[in-house]
Amino acid sequence: MADFEELVEVLPAGRVVVDPDVVASYARDRTFLAPGVAGAVVRAREVGDVVAALRWANRHRVPVVPRGAGTGLAGGALAVDGCVVLSLRGMDAVREVDPANALAVAEPGVITADLDRAARAHGLMYAPDPSSHEISTIGGNLATNAGGLRCVKYGVTRDSVLGLEAVLADGRVVRTGGRTVKGVTGYDLTGLLVGSEGTLGVITAATLRLRPVPPDPATVLALFDSTRRAAGAVAGIVAAGVRPSLLELIDRATLRAIDAWKRIDLDPDTGAVLIAQSDAADPRGPAAEMARCCERAGAAHTDVSRDPQEAVALLELRRLAYPAAERLGACLVEDVCVPPSRLAEMFEAIEAAADRHGVTILTVAHAGDGNLHPVFVFDRGGSGAPEVPEAVWTAADEVFTTALELGGTLTGEHGVGALKRRWIGRELGPDALALHRAIKHAFDPAGILNPGKAF
Repeated sequence: MADFEELVEVLPAGRVVVDPDVVASYARDRTFLAPGVAGAVVRAREVGDVVAALRWANRHRVPVVPRGAGTGLAGGALAVDGCVVLSLRGMDAVREVDPANALAVAEPGVITADLDRAARAHGLMYAPDPSSHEISTIGGNLATNAGGLRCVKYGVTRDSVLGLEAVLADGRVVRTGGRTVKGVTGYDLTGLLVGSEGTLGVITAATLRLRPVPPDPATVLALFDSTRRAAGAVAGIVAAGVRPSLLELIDRATLRAIDAWKRIDLDPDTGAVLIAQSDAADPRGPAAEMARCCERAGAAHTDVSRDPQEAVALLELRRLAYPAAERLGACLVEDVCVPPSRLAEMFEAIEAAADRHGVTILTVAHAGDGNLHPVFVFDRGGSGAPEVPEAVWTAADEVFTTALELGGTLTGEHGVGALKRRWIGRELGPDALALHRAIKHAFDPAGILNPGKAF
């Protein structure tokens, strides 16, 4: 307690929590890694709270772990021993929606879907849509450069960020970027902060690009006997010049898990399903072309939606993937990305790793940009957080190694966090890793911001 008395004094009443049970509730995210024991939580409500907390922490060399909703899958918000957990969930204002310039200004605690709803009231939308959009925060999305189902057309979070307000480790407030789509004055500090996982600064507001709400989409669902044929259809769609707004691939193991739960009358010969959408001005033409691409690639069956309700229904299969996996056991949800042309090889490597190590792996992919999510399923065990078996880590290591060998990356949208830190040197190499650390030192000389994360 004595170490945090001054912190309690420099912040408004109620902002600092030191009760061990309450503090422990802020220590984890959605990984199975064991957190450290935090000393206190600061529940920030405004920029001044973040400034005061960081000034105090920098002066006393106390580590600070920024946190949003705790929905991360890479351990980026795990507490470290003796740290202050800086919760930004209470900074939840959409400060502005500016339809004339198609932008919004949002604080980090705003739920992603709530920002989209605020934009839609003006005929606009916030394009990034991670699967956790109903529970994850804008701040967490910015920290990991989150993706989502619409990435294939609209890009990842960084592609929708015009500018940031951030607090540096010593409490200084900086503003990067602005309110314009174009802007090349100085280095791209906005792009650097997005995806930095709270290691360079604490984002307290973001100026975000909005886009017109598209027409109701048309959806294509195609069944294949293998992921290789489904991946061939993806290549055909790209080659045809069709620009899907969504392109998702579901493997055999996932489909069987869904069928065991929902009894979807799955044909046992089905090895993969591809779901594609178009939200073009008239989506029926592109949808028909994507269906033809699937048929040319060897689809056993294709279905094209005839109305908006059917479009939503065909997409429902994708939304069942993760809940179906959770019914089987504890889930380590992973995230690798390869060039789309190597998608089939990556799926086959995941299946081989599962067979070789006796591990259950269910995989879905944002196929249009080569981003796969292998879900490693294992026994939940007794009470408390389950421990990931060694066979799962061994299989995961093979999956990560293969992704790099295929010209890909360790993470497309979840971030490195604490989970993948041991592998990052393989991707970056010593010189690039040293450059990352030099940048970190320039922003945070004392090394207090989210230590032990990212690199």
